[in-house]
Amino acid sequence: MIVEATNYFAKDGHAGAVLEQRRKATEIRKQLGLDPGRILVRIEGDGPDVRWECSFASREAYDADMKARGGSQAFADARKAMHTLLERFERHIYQTGG
Repeated sequence: MIVEATNYFAKDGHAGAVLEQRRKATEIRKQLGLDPGRILVRIEGDGPDVRWECSFASREAYDADMKARGGSQAFADARKAMHTLLERFERHIYQTGG
């Protein structure tokens, strides 16, 4: 299994807008027939203001998801809008370890 985790570190005062923009991207994922994943919002501690995670059955499934996103102008526009709200963005790809 493959897990993608994206971390969104908002510019000062923009955490709410980052969450709203992530929700828009999730709606676009649904329209593309993709798993919406799950959105996590930080309530304590250090770390990203918003985190999105999604699991994929295989590397091939992950690659197909990335291809679908890459072929969507709506998703590209959402990504571009998101980056105007961020101090930092991270994407991490994991494989389950057993």
